[in-house]
Amino acid sequence: MIVFIWGFTAVLGKLISLQAIDLVWYRMAFALGFMLLYFFFSRESLKISIYTFFSFLFSGIVIAAHWFTFYEAIKVSNISITLACLSTGAFFASILEPIIYCQKINWTNVFLGLFVVLGLYFVAFAEIIDKYGFVNSFKNIFSDSNVKITGVLLALTSALLSALFSVINGKFAKDYNPNVISFYELLGGLCFFSIYMFFTDSFSENFFSISKSDILWLFILGSVCTAYAFSASIKVMKYLSPYTVMLTINMEPIYGIILALLIFTESEQMNSLFYVGAIIIITSVVFNGILNLKKVKN
Repeated sequence: MIVFIWGFTAVLGKLISLQAIDLVWYRMAFALGFMLLYFFFSRESLKISIYTFFSFLFSGIVIAAHWFTFYEAIKVSNISITLACLSTGAFFASILEPIIYCQKINWTNVFLGLFVVLGLYFVAFAEIIDKYGFVNSFKNIFSDSNVKITGVLLALTSALLSALFSVINGKFAKDYNPNVISFYELLGGLCFFSIYMFFTDSFSENFFSISKSDILWLFILGSVCTAYAFSASIKVMKYLSPYTVMLTINMEPIYGIILALLIFTESEQMNSLFYVGAIIIITSVVFNGILNLKKVKN
């Protein structure tokens, strides 16, 4: 359900007319406002140690950078390519998780991550493969006008940051309240971008001139898609590994691209190879679930 909700974020990112960095700032500001309302009425304690406070702030900067590169990739390329590249997060998580957790690399996880990369290749570059063939498509991917390489690189960076964030939060989720983690991480990301935007004179008159439609989309993005889904995703990490979470997030491109096709039919693209890639991604998620179920039974 959380991943399905996140499937809307890419669509909302394209509907909102703001620049990527402005969009991320408002997304965090709206979400933080909703979190403050939650703590005001729930009376939950926000008290943590100084070390934990700065740890949460750093994690917040990572997620803020992830969102920025994510939306910038959408602006530069399109939703389909951005969401497909985001699927590499599972592969990145399969490498980062054992390093940060001081564990042996699980080569099954690495294989599934690479399997997903194959799926996203079919999803993102379907038309190029259809035009040149699977083998020759590798030679033409960087020269084809339909693919904006800057957007691909931004999306891959976003996937790496997303995996790093999930692995870090996997540790936090075991010991701290998910709502408290979310609050300080959103605060950290908002403060970081506020400082950057202040010194780059980004807080101009145009920055505060938001259309009514943008306010509506930001309200939805900040409440349901961020304040709720963000906290709920951290809570899930109490029970699932960061790798499993990242692998399941690979369903986001499927949801997001279908929604994008329904709304932005002209700028988005899909052919039969999309379904091949989608089946590969879904298969990897289901297979990982079967492996985890066997571990629990053993």
